[in-house]
Amino acid sequence: MGEPYYITTAISYPNGKPHIGHAYEAIAADVIARFKKAEGFDVRFQTGTDEHGLKMAQKARDLGITPAELATEMSAHFKDMCDALNIGYDVFIRTTEPRHHAATQELWRRMEANGDLYLDRYEGWYSVRDEAYYDEGELVAGENGEKLSPQGTPVEWTVEESWFFRLSKYQDKLIELYNSTDFIRPETRKNEILRFVEGGLRDLSVSRTSFDWGIKVPGSENHVMYVWVDALTNYITGLGFPEETGDFAKFWPADVHLIGKDIVRFHTVYWPAFLMSAGLDLPKQVFGHGFLLNRGQKESKSLGNVTDPIGLAETFGVDTLRYFFLREVAFGQDGSWSPDAIVTRANAELANSFGNLAQRSLSMIFKNMDGVVKAGLPETEADATLLAAVAEGITGLRKSFDELSFSEGLEAWMRAVFACNQYVDEQAPWALRKSDPERMEAVLMMLFRVVRDLAIAVRPVVPTSIDKLLDQMGLAADARDYAALADKDWFASLVATGFKVDKPVGVFPRLELPEEAST
Repeated sequence: MGEPYYITTAISYPNGKPHIGHAYEAIAADVIARFKKAEGFDVRFQTGTDEHGLKMAQKARDLGITPAELATEMSAHFKDMCDALNIGYDVFIRTTEPRHHAATQELWRRMEANGDLYLDRYEGWYSVRDEAYYDEGELVAGENGEKLSPQGTPVEWTVEESWFFRLSKYQDKLIELYNSTDFIRPETRKNEILRFVEGGLRDLSVSRTSFDWGIKVPGSENHVMYVWVDALTNYITGLGFPEETGDFAKFWPADVHLIGKDIVRFHTVYWPAFLMSAGLDLPKQVFGHGFLLNRGQKESKSLGNVTDPIGLAETFGVDTLRYFFLREVAFGQDGSWSPDAIVTRANAELANSFGNLAQRSLSMIFKNMDGVVKAGLPETEADATLLAAVAEGITGLRKSFDELSFSEGLEAWMRAVFACNQYVDEQAPWALRKSDPERMEAVLMMLFRVVRDLAIAVRPVVPTSIDKLLDQMGLAADARDYAALADKDWFASLVATGFKVDKPVGVFPRLELPEEAST
């Protein structure tokens, strides 16, 4: 196995069904995981649900069920979403699992042993919806003059006994971390957090006594831990912590925590401070991606514009959705989606450009060469130019994906697809069939080779469709990673097996805009 690589999504708060934001993050993480596997890494990919906290307790009370029943019911929706979107996670963690309670309590004991926890009284502004405390200076005025958090959620004045974490003690260490590493990406998020920490850190209230749906504080059974202490610990629970052998020794520290930009503070201020306190290594990077806006608006229950991602995948296709999300938006920034944008992008690039290239190439081989593939045909300067353009596009995709710049990577890949289509138009194999049948065969074999390379390159994004295509091209299931791109003998080996192209079936059909979306 290759070098270990550990990627996580944020764990989703299941007080509602999954929305497009959950799908976006899960798809991006899955593409990174598949890409790293294709590059030869031994990948561990974790996702899950964050099931404690006041919001869950209140929602369960409203529904007349226990918080545990609500958590189990809602967590299943997030697993269903992962299944529907072809998210190949290795671990789905639930914070209600006994192993997670044990891990979180051990992290607490280590922070306490380091002298970083003390008992006091908390008085301050608390947002139930954000599960976050805010300073007076961070609050904004609502329409009726009521106080709101920076996210626009209601806050309430809270007074209760609480354990506190000495966050202020870690201010200088955190600033040094941000300035000396790529711990926070993209740069805009790093600058925001740096300004926040430089403004001064206050100690953090890390327990509650006003409700009991959470993980008990060791030695203070009437306290439950602040939900973020509990939630963040999931990243090590799934590796077997507190055992520091096996998966933990192999995969920790995480290579990247992939999260939404609204929870960057928790992951880049609180989490590294907790880990420093507990004497554990810090994750290598936290990447805060942007929001996916519905025709320019953030999806929310109150606006009534929440989209079911499973329904979207059923309408447009799973691979289409995966491609669109990563192609359309510069990763890290906010982006917008709409049904017409999905149809336009998918038809132009997947159906017309690449899908048509693959379909035409295989069809011409089937019709004009009886499906027989031939190696060792003479190559011209035009062929060499095409091979160079395709290699350049694939290198561009791999380099950009390595930097999590998906839209740029797919742009480089599309340039290679365009070069192939231009080559088809210029070589005109349908005309060569009469004028120079040998050259026609050379052109079609060149197209077979470049279609295979382009397919392998984009496979982490659209795996099901690409596997259907590569099946039709006789490619072995274990020869579809990036090491296969470096295999100079693959084509001769395929020819030696006597493989023949059958009548091809298109893998990227053209889409029509659903009627309800076009009104």
